[in-house]
Amino acid sequence: MRPYDLLVFDWDGTLMDSVHRIVTCMQRAALDAGHPVPDHAAVREIIGLGMHEVVARLWPEAGTREIDDIIEAYRTHWLSDEIPASSLFPGAETVVRWVRETGYLLAVATGKSRRGLDKVLEETSLTDCFDMTRCADEAHSKPHPQMLEDIFTDLHTPPDRVLMIGDSEYDMLMATNAQVDALGIAHGVHETDHLLQSGALAVLDALGSLPVWLNGVYEMRESRG
Repeated sequence: MRPYDLLVFDWDGTLMDSVHRIVTCMQRAALDAGHPVPDHAAVREIIGLGMHEVVARLWPEAGTREIDDIIEAYRTHWLSDEIPASSLFPGAETVVRWVRETGYLLAVATGKSRRGLDKVLEETSLTDCFDMTRCADEAHSKPHPQMLEDIFTDLHTPPDRVLMIGDSEYDMLMATNAQVDALGIAHGVHETDHLLQSGALAVLDALGSLPVWLNGVYEMRESRG
């Protein structure tokens, strides 16, 4: 028996090594919109939130129209070919296909827009691997639990049979708010201690360790009867 029925992955920083591209697009969007350019660390810290939340945190003085202008400029850069495309982390595709073949339900809960997620799913040929995906323009932004709740409700899975896998405190807090277990991945935006303090059961150095970890959880639960 599997330790969970449904695995929900964050996208950026968890499956895809996209931090550099996100930071670059946000910095160029700031220039286009005539706002102060944030440094790399400031943008990296808020990756995982929805776009409106990101812009409001980076430029708290911005009004509604200014926020919309920055978001539109960001999307223009993201959807263009001027910045090299991001790639999946080493072993990410292998892990996704392994858990799929093992019989888990799979989903994505991401701060990306629907348009942005559909684009990278198509580019990576992973669209058919996921039973459901949920984006920040379809629900409240992380750490609100709505994205996770929508997923496990629509896939008819109780919260105690769900595992959220992500690289940021927002993923861990969203899982806690939804009463779902969370597993951290340390190769993304937030460090191990930060993820543990935010509610992670454990933190893996790389996504490739997920199959071994899942098997370990199963064996531990079996030994407890």
